[in-house]
Amino acid sequence: MIVTLIVACEVAFWLLLAGGLALRYLARMPRTGAAVLLCEPLLEVVLLVATVIDLRGGAEPDWKHGLAAVYIGFSVGLGRHTIRWADAHVAHRFAGGPKPPRPPAGGSARTAHEWRTAGRWTLSAAVAIALLQAALWYVGPGPAGDPLRAWQLRMLWVIGINLVIALSYTLFPKRAETARSRR
Repeated sequence: MIVTLIVACEVAFWLLLAGGLALRYLARMPRTGAAVLLCEPLLEVVLLVATVIDLRGGAEPDWKHGLAAVYIGFSVGLGRHTIRWADAHVAHRFAGGPKPPRPPAGGSARTAHEWRTAGRWTLSAAVAIALLQAALWYVGPGPAGDPLRAWQLRMLWVIGINLVIALSYTLFPKRAETARSRR
C-alpha cells in the first residue's frame, strides 16, 4: 500500500504542477493556479499520515517506510525549487516571461550555484534522516529498525556526495572565460 501511495503522490505532484501552471498561464487564472500549487504539500502530509497509520497498525518497518520518508524529505528540500523552475519555463514559453537563467558557466557564481544545490539536497536528506529517526524511536530498538537505518545511511551518502561536488567547485573552480568559450 505504501509504495502505491508513493507512486500516487508523485503522479499527483506532477498533475497538480501541470494543472496549477495551466490555470495560471493558459487559463489566465493566476490566483486559482497558485491555490492549486499550494495544495502540493498536502500530498506529503497524506503520505506521512498513511505511513504512521501503517506502522501503528503493526506493520513491520521495511524499505517501503524508509522510501516514504525519503520521498517526503526530497519533496520538502527540492519541491519548491522544482515548482519555481517549472513556473519560470512555463511563464517564458506561454506568457512572454523572461528566459529562465541557465546555471553560471564558471567562476564564483558557479561555485555559489553548486553550494546552493548541495544545500537543497542536504536539506532533503536531513529531513529524511529526521523522519527515519522518528520512525526508529517509534518502533524501538532492535533489528526491526534495520531497514530504516539503511535508508539513513543512504541519505548520509547523498549528503556526502553533494558536499564533495560543491567542494570540488570551490577547490577547482572553472574559469568563467574558459567555460563560456566551450559553448
